[in-house]
Amino acid sequence: MGDLLTLLPVYLKLKQTAESFYPDILRSTKIIGGKTSDPNKLRIYFINESFIDVWLTLDGDYSYHWESTLQNGLIHRWDNAPDHPKITSFPKHFHKGSRQNVKESYLNDNPENALIEILDFIKTQLERSE
Repeated sequence: MGDLLTLLPVYLKLKQTAESFYPDILRSTKIIGGKTSDPNKLRIYFINESFIDVWLTLDGDYSYHWESTLQNGLIHRWDNAPDHPKITSFPKHFHKGSRQNVKESYLNDNPENALIEILDFIKTQLERSE
């Protein structure tokens, strides 16, 4: 793809969006992995010690994986890996609570809008667990 194409600006924008709109549920954010100029993912830590990994590619592949197994035994993941062809929203799908519980997903294709949808979901889940 060439050295000029990088996801760093996208991850920085997502980091800023999370910190600006969801300070009440965030503990910290961190861009990790890869090279400084081409990181692998964005990690967002929440007030309950759970976290979400946001992984994107220049080709449009994505995974938003909310890891809360230590807090409540659950994982939630929105992704578009082509591994569930029977789901009507294929290749988009949502692992609701576990890897085996796969549901339809109509997550927005714009990463910032998608992250807002997901952070709204997480905020609601965190509020319910209080």
